[in-house]
Amino acid sequence: MNKVLLGLIASGAILSSSQALAAAFQLAEQNVSGLGRAYAGEASAADDASVVARNPALMGKLSGTQLSVAAMYVQPDVSLTGTSTNNGIPASALNDNSIAPSAIIPAIYATHKYNDQWSIGAGIYSQFGLSTEFDKDYVAGQIAGETEIKTVNLGISAAYQIDEQWSVAFGINEVYADAKIVRNLGATTTGLPASTQAVHLEGDDYGFGWNLGVAYQIDENNLIGFHYRSETDITFDGHFSNDLPAAMGGLNGASLPGSVDVTLPAIAEISGSHKLNQETSLHYSVLWTGWSSFDELKAIIGTSQSAFTKEENFSNSLRFSVGADYQLSEYVKLRAGMAYDESPADENLLSISIPDTDRTWYSFGAEYTLPNQATLDFGISLLRGKTQDFIETDKAQSEWGFRSKGHAMIFGLQYNHKF
Repeated sequence: MNKVLLGLIASGAILSSSQALAAAFQLAEQNVSGLGRAYAGEASAADDASVVARNPALMGKLSGTQLSVAAMYVQPDVSLTGTSTNNGIPASALNDNSIAPSAIIPAIYATHKYNDQWSIGAGIYSQFGLSTEFDKDYVAGQIAGETEIKTVNLGISAAYQIDEQWSVAFGINEVYADAKIVRNLGATTTGLPASTQAVHLEGDDYGFGWNLGVAYQIDENNLIGFHYRSETDITFDGHFSNDLPAAMGGLNGASLPGSVDVTLPAIAEISGSHKLNQETSLHYSVLWTGWSSFDELKAIIGTSQSAFTKEENFSNSLRFSVGADYQLSEYVKLRAGMAYDESPADENLLSISIPDTDRTWYSFGAEYTLPNQATLDFGISLLRGKTQDFIETDKAQSEWGFRSKGHAMIFGLQYNHKF
């Protein structure tokens, strides 16, 4: 294999890594009280201090000072079955039973009501995250490897109660993002091991955005809420390297400056909460995510400012959810909900780095009242994704056919305290 072909492999791996940074890696898991309802009513249900994340205009519904601490354990089950190749390698060599590791998503929030008009709140949580990992010697290493994105959102908001019906809020968000992308050479005719790193890119950055919330109390039993979160621009500045020998056009382990520009999409949500009687409340939400901001991605590698551009063609997506609360007793509240999550990915550009698909949520939860003005929330969600068939082509023109299945379970625990 000559230098030109190796250069194409390295360039293509960079681009597919950039695509991994742009796919649907949005997280819904900001609290556990909402998890039990499949996150229905998040912009209208004033459960606890976690309203800072989904609609801070609800902070005025909370008395005194409140604290919420949550942890959610995500257990993905994402598998691949090889269906075809064009290079003589058996399709069964592509089989992988688990490409997404489990993760814990923490969150902490605090709110304080100063008077009848003003409330403030702060939260530390995550709205975007991703992790897929293949064996280093995976035959399709140029499109697989390791992809990891972590974000931490620090949000501060203030809410103002205009009158008995209307409240508004405004907040500022600081987002820290960290990314790691590794692509291996995979099966080639170069004589190099399949585990040879063709791309290793790590970087991080801080970005800033804003959010706006509105809540309207129709009457004592009905409330509607709206929340909008702006786009956040992130430039992952870091280092690029590979282990390809210099004689074949590689860096032989040397490191160059590298960066990838990403825009985390805007998010808008409208919710309603309706109290049917003393025991039962219904909730719904429609959440819009502006993934169309990913029309293309650019990667800049090295001091020579070499630029790579790739069309992504993502579409805006919607998430629909309905749920209910039932006060079983003085100490126990039960929750349940369902949701349908649209994938923004173009069906012609699917990738095993992020095998995204439409998902259906089935959720259950409970809240238990503890002594001394404290409560404990439990939640569980089962996510079922569609089976998809697609073919991915690397820069060596090897075609890899896959059938992907993606499911997950989420378990959550949250402690709330009123001071």
